[in-house]
Amino acid sequence: MGIELLFQQIQSILDGQNPRTLIGIVGKPGAGKSTVVEEIAKRFDPNSVSIIPMDGFHLSNEELIKLGRRDRKGAPDTFDVEAFTSLIKKVKFNGNVNHEFPIFHREIEASIENEGMVPKESRVVVIEGNYLFSSDHNWDGIFQMLDHTWFIEIDDEVRIERLIARHIRYGKTPKEAEAWSRGSDETNARFIGLTANRAENRINLP
Repeated sequence: MGIELLFQQIQSILDGQNPRTLIGIVGKPGAGKSTVVEEIAKRFDPNSVSIIPMDGFHLSNEELIKLGRRDRKGAPDTFDVEAFTSLIKKVKFNGNVNHEFPIFHREIEASIENEGMVPKESRVVVIEGNYLFSSDHNWDGIFQMLDHTWFIEIDDEVRIERLIARHIRYGKTPKEAEAWSRGSDETNARFIGLTANRAENRINLP
């Protein structure tokens, strides 16, 4: 299945009389989630189709150091799951107001509060992240709120090579980038892969 089917689903929702619809997109680290949502953003009016990246809810580096989890940043227990779940619940059940949320910036390894927004006019909300389908580490409240679910499929070695390149681009040495990609990131990837069977649709990326 290609990304065009996802576009068709979104357009069909916009063409109908559906209530606000939540679409969840999950993929392993480096699978191309950001690429997919960038294409959605290019194609649809942002007032009609909003995008919420889960990464805005990374715990801060300071908090992760206190918890002894800094070396596992990106793992399922390194996010503010409670705040993320609260946002998704408000977005789904209260469409009468705008909802702001934080956006994560890799170049500073931190999130900026209230940089993103779901306007009250939004008919479709696309949520992308690693753990939307998980039932562990307090993530179980998200999946039940999603109306449609997509999982990105990509060759693992291609994905890892892209991940290594991304880590280098944001400041890691080649050695550090490979160690992180094949270590912490790959541990998370295996965890995410176990939730793929919950998706109703697949996106196959080259």
